[in-house]
Amino acid sequence: MRVLLALGGNAMTAADGRVRPEDQIAAADVAMAAVADLLAHDVDVVVTHGNGPQVGNLLVKNEIAASVVPPVPLDWCGAQTQATLGFVLMNALDAELGRRGVDRRTATVVTRTLVDASDAGFARPTKPIGRYLPAADAAVLVEHGETWEDRGEKGWRRVVASPAPVRIIDAPAVQALVAAGFVVIANGGGGIPVVIEPDGSLRGVEAVIDKDLGAALLAESVEADVLVIGTDVPHAVLHFGTPQARDVGVVTAAELRAYAAEGHFASGSMGPKVDAACRFVEGGGSRAVITDLAHLAEAVTGAAGTVVVPN
Repeated sequence: MRVLLALGGNAMTAADGRVRPEDQIAAADVAMAAVADLLAHDVDVVVTHGNGPQVGNLLVKNEIAASVVPPVPLDWCGAQTQATLGFVLMNALDAELGRRGVDRRTATVVTRTLVDASDAGFARPTKPIGRYLPAADAAVLVEHGETWEDRGEKGWRRVVASPAPVRIIDAPAVQALVAAGFVVIANGGGGIPVVIEPDGSLRGVEAVIDKDLGAALLAESVEADVLVIGTDVPHAVLHFGTPQARDVGVVTAAELRAYAAEGHFASGSMGPKVDAACRFVEGGGSRAVITDLAHLAEAVTGAAGTVVVPN
C-alpha cells in the first residue's frame, strides 16, 4: 500500500503556535515517529507538508528589512521553506528509522507546480497573507511591487493570487525516487508556483497554492492508494461549534460535497481539506482520510478519522 501523508503547516509548530527552530524540530520528531510506524509495517509513504507559519516568518523578515534590502519574492520563500522543512523532516525520520532498525533512505525534492498564467487572481489578487502593518510600513513594500489593501482598524495586509495547481513539474523526479525505495518529502506548501513563458521556459510567480489541493495532485502523481490529510482534529465535523455538532465518519465523496455545499466547512480551514479528499477519490483513489497524527495508523486502514470513499 502506498500512502500520501499531507502534514498541515501547524503540525510543524509547537502546540501554542510558536515556530522557533527547536519547536519545529520537536514537532517533526512527533510527526516522523508516526511515519516510521507505518514504514515498519511495510506501508510505503510519501510526505508533503504545509509551510504557512514558516513562510510567515520569512515575510516578517522581509518587512523588517525592506528599507535596507529588497524583499525575497514569495516563490523564493516557498523554495526556502521546502528545503528547510525537508531537511528537518529527513533528520527526524532518519533518526526514528535508525532506532527501529528500519533500512530506508530519505530524500527531499524542492518541487515546482504549474499554475495558469491567465488565472484571474494575478490581475486581482484576493488571498491575504502575513500580518497587518501600519500604512507607512506597507507603503515601503508597495514600492517594491507588492499588493497591499487597507483593512480598516487592523491596518494594511498583503494580498496575492491563489491559483489552482495544474501539474507538478517535478513529479517524474519524485516518482523515480519512490521507485528506487526512497521515502520522499515533496511539494511542500502546495509547490512553488510557476507559469510557462511564451518561449516554453518556466518563471516563478508571487502566489500561494492551496497545500491540500497540491497534496491531492501529488497523491495522484505518485499513484497513492490512500491520501491522509493530517490536521489538528480527529474528524471533520458537521454543525461545528454548536450543540448539534457531530463527527463525520465514513462518507462518500458526493455526500461530503453536499455537506460542504450546505456550508459546514470553513473555507480557510476544513473546506480545502474536504475538497482535496473528494478530488482524490473522484480521480480514482481508493479512499482519503482527514484526521490527526494520533490516529494515523488507524487512518491508513480506514478505521479512524473522516474516511472519504468513492460514490
